[in-house]
Amino acid sequence: MGDLTGRHAIVTGGGTGIGLAIARALAGAGAEVTITGRRAEVLEAVAAETAGLFALPMDVADEDSVEAGFAEARAARGPVTICVANAGIAEGRMVPKTSLEFWRRTMAINLDGAFLTLRAALPDMLEAGWGRAIAVSSIAGLRGLRGGAAYSASKHGMIGLIRTLSEDYLGSALTFNALCPGYVDTPIVSRNIEIIADKTGASPEDALKMMTSQNRHARLIAPEEVAAMALFLCLPGAESINGQALEISGGQV
Repeated sequence: MGDLTGRHAIVTGGGTGIGLAIARALAGAGAEVTITGRRAEVLEAVAAETAGLFALPMDVADEDSVEAGFAEARAARGPVTICVANAGIAEGRMVPKTSLEFWRRTMAINLDGAFLTLRAALPDMLEAGWGRAIAVSSIAGLRGLRGGAAYSASKHGMIGLIRTLSEDYLGSALTFNALCPGYVDTPIVSRNIEIIADKTGASPEDALKMMTSQNRHARLIAPEEVAAMALFLCLPGAESINGQALEISGGQV
């Protein structure tokens, strides 16, 4: 049995990429893990492949969907005491080309989604007297990202939210931390390679180099590297890590 046996975790955006890697790591340590996302078929496919994963369609940008989703997950698998706010989008535009609609969509999914998700988990954590809340931010939450004002602002906001929650519940057995990975080998990066190549005329290989050059060790980060940090934060021994924005970027940002 793992150290998380008996714990119920929710991982938003848990059907692919970083979210799926985190969900699998938590399940491997014994937790029952509800994975959420907007595409039921994707969630169901990966849940069928891994013991301990349970699919639940949910839209983090929709308050009613989040509240209903948590209620359904809670009824099925008990109180949620591990919450990973991972769902998000990564699209870049220069400010003059950023419409208010695009800005609000980015904030709704990345920042509002994290707020709604963490808020929904708090009552269970407080009642249980124990909780681990993790927001998947980005190195763009620690510095400005050229051509990505909306994305960077949303990721900065997630870190502010996490730091405030850590202060609000300081001294309790609840911890709140943010993960700040660089470019990770996920479907989002694959899509961005196509976008960069299309916009700049660069080859896919050169487009990939543009991204890997932003990681200090000049390679993509494996999703499992991010998942290992998320798991560590949930295990015994990490109780004093709270209110932190943890860089996973191959070097100092």
